[in-house]
Amino acid sequence: MLFENGWIATRKPGRIDGYLFAYNGDHKAAIKDFYRLSGSQPVLPRWTLGNWWSRYHEYTADEYLELVDRFSREGVPLNVGVIDMDWHKVKIPEQYGSGWTGYSWNRDLISNPEAFIRELHKRGLKVTVNDHPADGVRAFEDQYKDVAKAMNFDTSNEEPINFDCTSRKFLDAYFDVLKANLEKQGIDFWWIDWQQGTDSMIPGVDPLWVLNHYHYLTSQRNLKSIEKPITFSRYAGPGSHRYPIGFSGDTQITWAGLEFQPEFTATASNIGFGWWSHDIGGHLGGWRSNELTARWVQLGCFSPILRLHSSKSLWISKEPWNFEPQTSKVIKDFLVLRHRLIPYLYTMNVRASYENEPLIQPMYWNHKDEEAHAVPNQYYFGPDLIVAPITSPNSAVTLLGNATAWLPKGRFVSLFSPHLVYDGDRYVRLHRDLDKVPVLAKEGTIIPLDTTPNLANGAQRPSEITICLVVGADASFELVEESQESDSETHPPPSSFCRTPITWKQQEGILSIGPESKPSGKPRDWVVKLIGHTNSNVQARLPSHFPVRHEDGCTVVKLGNVNDRSSVAFEVELGGDLQLDVVDIKKHLFERLHRAEMWYDSKDGAWDVVTNSSDSIEDRVKKLINMDADAHLKNAVMEVWAADARSEGSAAGHEVWAEVKRNIVDDIKEAMKDDLTKSIVTEKTSVEDNEDWDDYVMI
Repeated sequence: MLFENGWIATRKPGRIDGYLFAYNGDHKAAIKDFYRLSGSQPVLPRWTLGNWWSRYHEYTADEYLELVDRFSREGVPLNVGVIDMDWHKVKIPEQYGSGWTGYSWNRDLISNPEAFIRELHKRGLKVTVNDHPADGVRAFEDQYKDVAKAMNFDTSNEEPINFDCTSRKFLDAYFDVLKANLEKQGIDFWWIDWQQGTDSMIPGVDPLWVLNHYHYLTSQRNLKSIEKPITFSRYAGPGSHRYPIGFSGDTQITWAGLEFQPEFTATASNIGFGWWSHDIGGHLGGWRSNELTARWVQLGCFSPILRLHSSKSLWISKEPWNFEPQTSKVIKDFLVLRHRLIPYLYTMNVRASYENEPLIQPMYWNHKDEEAHAVPNQYYFGPDLIVAPITSPNSAVTLLGNATAWLPKGRFVSLFSPHLVYDGDRYVRLHRDLDKVPVLAKEGTIIPLDTTPNLANGAQRPSEITICLVVGADASFELVEESQESDSETHPPPSSFCRTPITWKQQEGILSIGPESKPSGKPRDWVVKLIGHTNSNVQARLPSHFPVRHEDGCTVVKLGNVNDRSSVAFEVELGGDLQLDVVDIKKHLFERLHRAEMWYDSKDGAWDVVTNSSDSIEDRVKKLINMDADAHLKNAVMEVWAADARSEGSAAGHEVWAEVKRNIVDDIKEAMKDDLTKSIVTEKTSVEDNEDWDDYVMI
């Protein structure tokens, strides 16, 4: 704690503060009040929301610069260069102990640190270096005498200057001499890697708390470079959300390691901690798997921070070009997408700080349904996107990965498979190829993307923004961007940001953009993309007509440069009451059966069942479920078949499908009880034990 004298102390005896949060299941209200009590999350600098490169590796300066240049040649932007502990001397004389702590550049690797960092800055990257501070400052360090002088410490016997987080004298020298001199060489912020527990010279004072607090405060002296205060450290307990960004520690490179992270990240919001940085792709151990790495990068794209990382191993690294071609493309595509999402992410970043709404939220924050608690790996990514990461291997039969999701009431479109539309208020198992991940948006959603050609490092202001619009209901989104005012303040007022309202009126078919609250005067092109809508009757007028094209389940309208209208709203007429396309069931069923690696006779049997119009829908579904066929295949077919109520018997609509579901679910349960009794009445031990039962009930 900090007391009246502004310095560290333990809690005074006899004082206990008690707080009771009772909100009858309203998790969001509880955390909003927790923020009011403990402080909100700060606004992050825009560049933190892009790609970070990190690897525990003995890079020379030339190797690191060539790596960054290779990413640029591959068309993959980076924003942060992380340099692990080999930036400093690690091979030190034996009398000084281990080389885990260090503050002297390893000039065998990086001979001219200032020039090296200057080149990284020229390439648009911020620079952070690893710090294990536990061993203090020892006599071999370049700044040993400077720190000793500041502390009036006797150096005649070359005694170590011990780390002491409770000593004002030590911390003043640590920050104002040792680190300040290194920051003058170009280091933008610090990766604090404290691993020595909670003990200090004052009982009850956790060194990690002190390190996080003062690193965040002192980072303000680098605002010219980093724009907003920031640190990068481990979680120190409730209240740590005030010192972003969090480093979640080393991760095993296994499917279990991947599966753990979505729930971990989502539930961290239950203590207000919204800005986790995981080791994307895993750090150590495990085995090499192209598929696992691709799925992990997809999760990273829809995580608070995307930081690729690897341990010090000859075999482990995350350079996209070191994977086989399909995996390489998937990794690069999602790294590029991460930068394209920055307009959305930065808006959510400001929202997180001023409206106390973390970027990632468990489903039960927004829905009190019991089902919302049963999908721990599914989460909201902002208020508009539902993400269900795939955290298990693809099926050897369907060649698809899958994730179980629960959809609230409404109609949803799959962003990466816009031909697929789903009715809500039910469970569904979502199947996706390696290049896709289940991300769903409800009717009436707007997502802005940076579609600037040839994205550069550094997350600059987009020269082109694409408005991804999911029609079917009214929609609104306020795009929030930095302005000169918001950049110049540590905690800028809400009015200092540039805000651009975007609204969609469903019945009138009018999309309105602007005006900007603080026009930048810089040119910007606008594109409108209707996700999951390909009606050829769409026209765009502003008031003149604009060309319309259709691509991959979407309608695209390129409006061009409308900068001269940035101070006033402009409207685009697209046509009234546009709806999401109806799912072409037969087409998707054929695709899933065609690609499946299985007996051709079994394909014929399944195809005959689903296309036999002489049977009722109810009978056809029952026949499919009872077929002697691979469970993964039946699940994948059922996903498409039960996706969109408008697709089958469209005249009867939702009521017919609801009746069909009610009639068959009880029969299915009864028929399957004998085979699945064990998995129903006992606690689940694996996904495989229960997949048949769960998915058939989900339809």
